[in-house]
Amino acid sequence: MKTLGPAGMKWLKIAHILLAALFFGGIMSSLALNFAVNLAAYHETFDFYRHTVIISDYIIRIGAVGTLLIGLLYGIFTKWGFFKHRWVAVKWVLFIIQTFIGIFIVDQLMEANMAMLEAGKASALNSPVFMHNHTLRQYAAIVQIAITVFIICISVLKPWKKKKTAL
Repeated sequence: MKTLGPAGMKWLKIAHILLAALFFGGIMSSLALNFAVNLAAYHETFDFYRHTVIISDYIIRIGAVGTLLIGLLYGIFTKWGFFKHRWVAVKWVLFIIQTFIGIFIVDQLMEANMAMLEAGKASALNSPVFMHNHTLRQYAAIVQIAITVFIICISVLKPWKKKKTAL
């Protein structure tokens, strides 16, 4: 398989950094809004969820899908591969876990709360299910941020890398 040259690697790295920044920035923005929302005010809470859905759909998903595609390109067209280095394999596993958290926890809770707000209006804010979903979504976003920071550390430090032996 043909590998990318130095110029291709630089462009791939630029795309990877930009897409990862979208992904991470979207999660951070969503979490910041989560801490700032006044859950006693219906219109503020509704606007929060509406904006969070937009951030999720147009920032986080683009960053996540783009990062996944760039990761595939790295795996196919560079010397890194997918499992040649343990640190790369760990990044893949963590990214998959993080993606599942986003799709099956964060997004589902967000959509459920948005549906409750649309159907029940202000009465949704008194629902224990709504509050539970909101809190759980917040903790899941914190876990996603922690995983992202760990992935960044792995990317820079490259732990578990084989040491070069002197001949």
